[in-house]
Amino acid sequence: MKLNQLRDIAAIAEHGSLRAAARHLGLAQPALTRSVHELEHELGAPLFERRARGMALTPVGEAFVRRARAILSDVRRAREEVEQLRGPAAGSVVAGLSVAAHMAMLPRALARFRARYPDVRLHLIEGFFPTLEAGLRAGAVDFYIGPQPERAMPTDLMAELLFENTRVVIGRIGHPLSAATSLVDLGGAEWVTTTITHRAAEELHRLFQERGLPPPRLVMQTQSALSMIMAIAYSDALGMLPVQFADFALTTGTLARIRVRETLPAPPIVMIRRTGLTLTPAAEWLAECCRQAAPPPRHRERPG
Repeated sequence: MKLNQLRDIAAIAEHGSLRAAARHLGLAQPALTRSVHELEHELGAPLFERRARGMALTPVGEAFVRRARAILSDVRRAREEVEQLRGPAAGSVVAGLSVAAHMAMLPRALARFRARYPDVRLHLIEGFFPTLEAGLRAGAVDFYIGPQPERAMPTDLMAELLFENTRVVIGRIGHPLSAATSLVDLGGAEWVTTTITHRAAEELHRLFQERGLPPPRLVMQTQSALSMIMAIAYSDALGMLPVQFADFALTTGTLARIRVRETLPAPPIVMIRRTGLTLTPAAEWLAECCRQAAPPPRHRERPG
């Protein structure tokens, strides 16, 4: 088994056909076909189903490609680590961050990282753990920072607590309910929810239900941080969001916190990476910059 065979199989799986994979790799299609046949013969099992419109992985192929991608990522890391130790750093770092992590840590972490590794290409992915889990396991994503998942962490991944977090009620500057001091005062408000925070709509309903209040009126749903900011800034809808939205420099002139006395819990922010994975010096430095940029512990407000 050769590395170029692993590369070939991963490329076919990604592009869906021999022709597209050969074009991507700059290889002749017969050479790619031969590479697949030799590997399937060695493994004693077909990796692909040949179809009229391309190639699809068999169950064996799906399992093998997961391993192949992890091996290729480790080889890339090994090469980049040597390059970074020998001289001017090159290579890349791939980090997944939730919106709260972007706002809480990236502004300070980014400047420090770029000062030490100006020539390393940084790939930042906005998302949550479920969308990044496969990349973490395959080694395509170096680490993830965001809300701690509710389910138990699988043994091949490990989580490191960075800081406890909380949510707040956010509205536009000058909102008619800006003087509210309790969720009771917000009973008639319109709300906007989002898929970018951790089950925000469900938890908002539960907060109102636990206090015997009518369910909140949900009038909008967004799928990006920018859409969320725009929806709140240019309407009277409110949002229950991580406190970082209220503290973020780019939104402080547009959005404001409505200081209700109730405690609005949020999952702690964690860093997740593959168990036993040694990061490259550049990736480890970015992780350390994020640790050092984590906000200090907050004093909890008394529940209402």
